[in-house]
Amino acid sequence: MIVVRDVFRVKFGKAKEATDLWKKAVAMLNKSGYGGGTTRILTDLAGPPYYTLVLETSYESVSKWEEAGKEVRKNAEWKSIYQQIVPLTEEGRREILAVVE
Repeated sequence: MIVVRDVFRVKFGKAKEATDLWKKAVAMLNKSGYGGGTTRILTDLAGPPYYTLVLETSYESVSKWEEAGKEVRKNAEWKSIYQQIVPLTEEGRREILAVVE
């Protein structure tokens, strides 16, 4: 099992708007089957940098994550929401972690 964490730094004053859009995106992604298990949105409470939003998803394997990514990029609704998220975002990075059981 792997956990993928997409970590975004949101522009100052845009956290609520970005969070609302990510909630909409996650609902759409879950409905379409994106993610092999849990999908969560996390936001910072303190510490640098402020205005951090994390999209955390789990998958059975890296190949399942790759398959999910290919499928979501075909989704017109995802593309529309993502285009609204991009201008609210300063930067981002991805962490792919193995779950130790």
